[in-house]
Amino acid sequence: MDRVALRGLKARGHHGVFPKEREEGQTFIVDIVLGLDTRPAAADDDLAKTVHYGIVAEEVVADVQGEPVNLVETLAERIARTCLKHDGVQEVEVCVHKPDAPITVPFDDVTVTITRSRV
Repeated sequence: MDRVALRGLKARGHHGVFPKEREEGQTFIVDIVLGLDTRPAAADDDLAKTVHYGIVAEEVVADVQGEPVNLVETLAERIARTCLKHDGVQEVEVCVHKPDAPITVPFDDVTVTITRSRV
């Protein structure tokens, strides 16, 4: 399976279990890796035979900006479902970064990574 990756998609969302997270929001960063067969698109040099990653990027940002959820895990699942709606996409890996998570000790990042497929 071939891979198309989008890394570092940034959007502001209001996800989290604490009132401050819901009220003020924070930046989330999303990496996705789409699994699909790119051979038909490459053979015909035809965008219609692959995934339009610009559209996928816009949809992922809309998911982050959308209805708040408590858990990053739930957000990652939402994003995975969005990606799998595209015809050629057979598998997706989603990594959601929450670099401003409300943690009381020094840290660089919090991530949740999931892999989902049509199978």
